[in-house]
Amino acid sequence: MIKNSILMLIGIMVTVVMIVSGCGGGEIVQAKSGDTVRVHYTLKLDDGTIFDSSSGGDPMQFTIGEGQLIPGFEQAVIGMKLGEEKTVKIPSAEAYGPYRDELVKVIDRTEFPADIEPQVGQQLELELEDGRQVLVLVTEISESAVTLDANHPLAGKDLTFDIQLVDII
Repeated sequence: MIKNSILMLIGIMVTVVMIVSGCGGGEIVQAKSGDTVRVHYTLKLDDGTIFDSSSGGDPMQFTIGEGQLIPGFEQAVIGMKLGEEKTVKIPSAEAYGPYRDELVKVIDRTEFPADIEPQVGQQLELELEDGRQVLVLVTEISESAVTLDANHPLAGKDLTFDIQLVDII
């Protein structure tokens, strides 16, 4: 009788431990729209170049469905389980869109602010007539003109992300 009680108590304790630790048929948690998640990621270009990574730092946190990130990335995280890793290729249309030639402007050097000496590769923030701010990249300089590109640096590029779901908050 005592032996049966001890065995029954051990069985209950094992069941409690399994439930608390997530074993024993508990629900598998998957990321869904509206969840705030933390992920580690590595972004690679088609040639294999690593463009950005959270490796060695804090995971990136965002809420799925709030449009904080490119749509293809958010869609890739939906359905992932805690600790799951995946690689996903996101076409430019679901990332930063196509490269648009109309976003490249050549301005006369005399229109450039006198207190700024432009350098190729320099990023500048310009204010549009409607008050919006836009980032541009200086891509070419001559004695008479400066070429500015307002395309996102990843526009027109297909992106490959390695993603690991670290936490669902």
